[in-house]
Amino acid sequence: MKAKVLTLDADDAGEIDLKDEIFGLEPRTDIIQRVIVWQLAKRRAGTHKTKTRGEVNRTTKKVYRQKGTGSARHGARSAPQYVGGGKAMAPVVRSHAFDLPKKVRAAGLRYALSAKLRDSKIIVLDSASLGAVKTKTLAQRLGKLGDGHMLIVDGAFEENFTKSARNLAKVCLLPASGLNVYDVLRRDTLVLTKAAIASLEERLA
Repeated sequence: MKAKVLTLDADDAGEIDLKDEIFGLEPRTDIIQRVIVWQLAKRRAGTHKTKTRGEVNRTTKKVYRQKGTGSARHGARSAPQYVGGGKAMAPVVRSHAFDLPKKVRAAGLRYALSAKLRDSKIIVLDSASLGAVKTKTLAQRLGKLGDGHMLIVDGAFEENFTKSARNLAKVCLLPASGLNVYDVLRRDTLVLTKAAIASLEERLA
């Protein structure tokens, strides 16, 4: 399919062919959901920890004799039912990551890109370059493309462009090699350079 190519000033810069097997699919929300859950699970620190009854610093002496008190049978004060005792079934430090097939991950990214294009939320740039480090200038030029949160993807960003964009709250830069489903969907607009599209088509071919 054909897509318009724009400059940073929103001027027409021709057209580009986008592969239907990457940008022209009917999005499957179930695949996208699986990939996002996989991504967020990998990001979890897993550092939650609560002491069990074997780890709390409490006396292990039996509270009172086993029989004859008329009360329930109890052992050490470290038991979970006591205040200050260990926690039963306590969370431990662990990894929340799980495996997801590479084909499913690639399919999720294809569906996410197709969903963005179907909603007319993809802008194709000729290139992402600036002559000098000027945040105000870049903000004004990007304002012509849209006013929402933008994810700009390029093969390799120029230093001037990177430094100009780092103080813009609504602009996020990401190399094409790191493009993922979660970042694509959480931003309003996806801005792809022609170099980024070439990299994506090679990666998802």
